[in-house]
Amino acid sequence: MTKMSDYQSPIGTLTLVSEDDVLTGIYYEGQINKEDPNIDKVALTSVSVFNQVSDWLDRYFKGENPEINFKYHASGTEFREQVWNELVKIPYGELVTYGDIARKIAQLRGKKKMSAQAVGGAVGSNPISIIIPCHRVVGHHNKLTGYGGGLDRKRYLLECEHHDLNQFTT
Repeated sequence: MTKMSDYQSPIGTLTLVSEDDVLTGIYYEGQINKEDPNIDKVALTSVSVFNQVSDWLDRYFKGENPEINFKYHASGTEFREQVWNELVKIPYGELVTYGDIARKIAQLRGKKKMSAQAVGGAVGSNPISIIIPCHRVVGHHNKLTGYGGGLDRKRYLLECEHHDLNQFTT
């Protein structure tokens, strides 16, 4: 059964979603229909994975690099899942460009090129914000571009990972 609960973070309310005891979503305000009758609203402490995720988020927002010790799964098209799998490989505190990911996906798919814009669309549809670190993707020359939660949140997340925000352009 699908369940949801809210987590109060320094960047606003995050809605956690799970299927059984697997995290399937972390959404910012307005990104999910909280009135969906097919999703049970529950207390944060009533679902084991929510407890684990909220502990992870608490530590992350304190500037730590906590180990992920819970199950999660992002469901999407084959292309989107390939992109999200590449996002998971980006180490804490490091950055990649949309072009970097496009080159890796092109190679995976046996193509000469892949559109960085197509990759950007897949990055933007990531259902598990922060855990699948789409905020670690920047444009060419450290340009801060697009983030589903807004650029202010992206900056905050990068600051949590000890990036000097002066290195970025907008």
